[in-house]
Amino acid sequence: MDFSEYFPVWGELTQAQRETLTRSVTRRSVPAGTVLHRGEDDCLGVLLVRSGQLRVYISSDEGREVTLYRLFERDLCLLSASCAMPNIQFETTVEAEKDSEIWIIPPAVFRDLRAQSLAVSNFVNDVMSSRFSEVMWRVEQILWKSMDKRVASFLLEESALEGSKELHLTHDRIAAHLGTAREVVTRMLRYFQSEGLVALSRGTVELTDEKRLAALCGE
Repeated sequence: MDFSEYFPVWGELTQAQRETLTRSVTRRSVPAGTVLHRGEDDCLGVLLVRSGQLRVYISSDEGREVTLYRLFERDLCLLSASCAMPNIQFETTVEAEKDSEIWIIPPAVFRDLRAQSLAVSNFVNDVMSSRFSEVMWRVEQILWKSMDKRVASFLLEESALEGSKELHLTHDRIAAHLGTAREVVTRMLRYFQSEGLVALSRGTVELTDEKRLAALCGE
């Protein structure tokens, strides 16, 4: 499928706007671990995910990371085009969490398109609202949920995304998502293992009792 089948409001654009997008957009394959955007001074463009998975996160001066949200097929990333949207200025990083294919819409092209098209402008507002809700949910998790609940919730979320009880994750990676230290995650996972909730091996966490993990989360 081509770009027109992925862009959310393609059917509401004029022929001239479609032609401008078609001429301007570039397609790029990126391996897992590629950093696509780092900080508000970086302005690659609006990203549209064709396949794969991107991660948007913030990091402290000490290097501790917290995942804000993830982007999947057909999702749009606006933070990577902050220069085209002056009201969106955040020190975030966008990274390919899996091997991905993306389209890149140049910032100036998207800025003009948003100014010309009410459909695009409304869609951008919807995306911003949705992402804000996700970030606020994450803040609530960090502020009000204990670490055992946060780790359990993360493992269940990962299992649902991967469609598997066996997760190929390092303790460092889990800590980066949750904004905590690796030692804290290791201690919590060992406790889960002693309770029969998970089984641990090198680079792998296997969920052995999803019902009790869900109960721990209050789900």
